[in-house]
Amino acid sequence: MWESNPLKSVNEGIIDVSNSAHRSSKKNAAPVKGRGGSRCCSAIAIDAPSTASAGVAGVRWGSVKLQGPREEMEDDAVVVRSDDLDGFSYAAVFDGHAGFSSVKEELYKECVTTLQSGLLLSGKDLNNTSKALQEAFERADAKLLHWLDESGEEVESGSTATVLFIGNERIFVAHVGDSCVVLSRSGKAEVLTNPHRPYGRNRVSLQEIKRIREAGGWIVDGRICGDISVSCAFGDMRFKTKKKEMLEKGVEEGRWSPKFISRVQFTGDLVTATPDIYQVTLGSDAEFILLASDGLWDYMNSSDAVNFVRDQLRKHGDVQLACEALGRAALDQRSQDNVTIVIADLGRTDWQSLPLQQESFVFEMGQAFATIVMVSLGIWMSSQFSL
Repeated sequence: MWESNPLKSVNEGIIDVSNSAHRSSKKNAAPVKGRGGSRCCSAIAIDAPSTASAGVAGVRWGSVKLQGPREEMEDDAVVVRSDDLDGFSYAAVFDGHAGFSSVKEELYKECVTTLQSGLLLSGKDLNNTSKALQEAFERADAKLLHWLDESGEEVESGSTATVLFIGNERIFVAHVGDSCVVLSRSGKAEVLTNPHRPYGRNRVSLQEIKRIREAGGWIVDGRICGDISVSCAFGDMRFKTKKKEMLEKGVEEGRWSPKFISRVQFTGDLVTATPDIYQVTLGSDAEFILLASDGLWDYMNSSDAVNFVRDQLRKHGDVQLACEALGRAALDQRSQDNVTIVIADLGRTDWQSLPLQQESFVFEMGQAFATIVMVSLGIWMSSQFSL
């Protein structure tokens, strides 16, 4: 049972659940200038942003939360050192909607418990690890649904969650929703997750569409029952334990008729908190891991994001500054959503020894522009002489 309102029970920013020497710290919120005006920026890190390791030797963390033009800031981020997880570090990004920001406390507790304090992460049986993570997510969701029902909170309240474990040359990802994890390998973007959305032609989207329809739901304009555009999330009672009430409300609002709902038969939850589980071996070419909410990915693809972070790290080597710069770049692209980013620099790359790709890109663009100008000028001169 939730002992208190989870919206108020956790300090903002990166938290250290293990109560170890690293304590949570947060820079004061400051406005970020972009084309859309000033927006709130909360930059968060463990101790010094350029040296914090959060448990795993050599790993440095950066994190930032940026509020876009939306009225509410419902994104959140967590990084926890590895005392409770047998040498693994834990990071997560949450994207809340309709008034509920995150489930971060309860989900972390469930992960520690079901993973047997990290022992399953160190084992070789991926099936046991996957089963434990699935159980952790579903138990946390059950507790959240109970709390929402008991407290009378909005049935629309919910949150995505994408969780990352790093340790022993491996990473595990447990993913629910539309945030994304990207691994940079020698500058190449390796996308580790797929968004849970009821539209699109990728494998995960097609599976979600099939699951929703088999459960008795329908999809209108890429939204479940014409309502929500994410198909996996915590909470969202109206698509789980309150489906009948959702139908009745739809009749009251004129969205469908009594005759229509009399034919609807639900056989399962339309939105689930069952995570996709991924395991990846790092290797010597692994540079950094980028975990971010959809507010970034809706305006920047994975390759551009990796190149941007690499250029930042080449310039100054500070993962926190790179994180903040990436967030500002998303806002400059007129992102209409909040943006939350966590970056784990794996400490395997001597950034100062690498040439700035951005500078070579600018040079190449300059060369291309000059070529276009010369060709255009030649064509124009030829046309003039022909006259």
